[in-house]
Amino acid sequence: MPDAVQQIDVFHYNQAAWDQQARADCEWSRPVDAAAIAEARQGRVLARLTPDPLPAGWLDDARDLDILCLASGGGQQGPLLAAAGARVTVLDASAEQLARDREVAEREGLALRLEQGDMRDLSRFADASFDCVFHPISNLYVTEVAPVWRECHRVLRPGGGLLASFYNPAVFVADRDPALLEQGLIRPRFVTPYSDLEHLSEAELEAKRTRGEALVFGHGLGELLGGQTAAGFLIAGFHEAWQPRPRFLIERYLPAFMATWAIRPVCIPSAA
Repeated sequence: MPDAVQQIDVFHYNQAAWDQQARADCEWSRPVDAAAIAEARQGRVLARLTPDPLPAGWLDDARDLDILCLASGGGQQGPLLAAAGARVTVLDASAEQLARDREVAEREGLALRLEQGDMRDLSRFADASFDCVFHPISNLYVTEVAPVWRECHRVLRPGGGLLASFYNPAVFVADRDPALLEQGLIRPRFVTPYSDLEHLSEAELEAKRTRGEALVFGHGLGELLGGQTAAGFLIAGFHEAWQPRPRFLIERYLPAFMATWAIRPVCIPSAA
């Protein structure tokens, strides 16, 4: 790894990248409209982990729940859950993403607690503070996932649920050369776990940084699923979803998104 790459502070780099994306009105920085808030106020949970609705039974009723929206600023999930009756805290690295949540809260008269910070460090929150952690696709912006799962487990009350989503690791394997896309070819180039810092050439990495894009890390299923059970969770539900607007050819052949509903047990199961 080149010395220049070793000096990158991933957290602060991605924080600045997301500030820039939010100012550019990216898809995940467009606040929900008044109609969506009005619908959520009827008790409907409209927040999304993947492009499609939540599976039945995962979070059918948000009323009177303490919910942490983890790394999910942007004026979308947090306001929708608050409108559905939850007491919502949003933690995000990006001040600009949090500003979108503040915009909706002020516009719609919603109570939102907004916190800026690192998804891997929830030390500001006491043990057993929340009934639910809502964590839509964002752990690809950190180099390791285990601290996220451990902190989620700690801040959840016994019986509480972690609703998390992430990319299918297979999405990171293929070469992204546009010429291959034009030819309809998928050429494996990268291994998982994937890292922009480890796998891109210096020229590719510099081009990405010039475009202001966040650095990403494609974690393996051992980290994404096994990591949750290692942190003490029981996985109660698993969901896959297709990318509605495929960016890469491989996304036309397999579901790009995965989501889990994991529960912090009320008691620790004893060994047989």
